[in-house]
Order: sequence, then C-alpha cells, then structure tokens
Amino acid sequence: MSKHFTRELVAEHAAIHAAPKVRHEVDRSFELPKGLYVATVAFYLGFLAVMAAGLSTPGLIFPMAIFTLFIVAGFGLPALWTRITPDHKGRNMSWARLASQGIATHTGRVSARDAAVQVLILPALVFCWGVTTVIIAALV
Repeated sequence: MSKHFTRELVAEHAAIHAAPKVRHEVDRSFELPKGLYVATVAFYLGFLAVMAAGLSTPGLIFPMAIFTLFIVAGFGLPALWTRITPDHKGRNMSWARLASQGIATHTGRVSARDAAVQVLILPALVFCWGVTTVIIAALV
C-alpha cells in the first residue's frame, strides 16, 4: 500500500539537481505585414478627415482632435510595445512570405488576399460610411 519515507532516506537516494533556468521567448509581433496596419490607420484617419472636411463646424474641432489622438494612440502604443525589451526574434511577416504561405487563422489557413480583406474590411467600410454621410449631408 503506502510506505512512509523519512526525509533522510529520500535525501540519501535522491539525485538533486539545480532548477533549470527557463528563458521565456516573447513574440510581440502581430505577424501581418506593416502595410496592412498602415492601411488600417490610413482608413480611420481618412474617415476623420472626410468628416472634418465635409461637416466642418467650429464645435467639431475638439472632438475630431480627440478622435485623432485616440486612433494614433490605439495603433501607436502597440507598435511601440513590439519594440520593448526583452529582445525578441519575432518580426512582422513580409509581403512575399504572406503571399507564398498565407496565414493561419482560427478557422484555418487563408491566402494573403483573404487575410488583407479580413483586416481591412471594417476600416474600409467605416471610410465609405463617412464618404456616404458627407455626400448625403451635401445633397440635403
């Protein structure tokens, strides 16, 4: 069944080794090419530019400046976060590698075109929504 071992008996027969120093590898890259992130920021800032130009009133200066700061901070801080220590070997994927290998998603591997569509669909729709809103406001 069970047998009681004293601490001394265990210490006699045990081989005790120092704990291994495990270095945790940190990958802070977001994998996709930087161009997709730049395009996302461009669409969001383009939306604000279209809205500011099309619906320009003095009362919207501060909200537009605040929204611009939020977008810059929302994408700028993660970009800075990828460069902080500890140094890591992970880098953003190149366009060539994305085109040749695609990227693994939760639902499976997708091609570069499909990945770009998934990343840029919402910012593009937001930008188009802004253009449509300004056109409607100009016509009414």
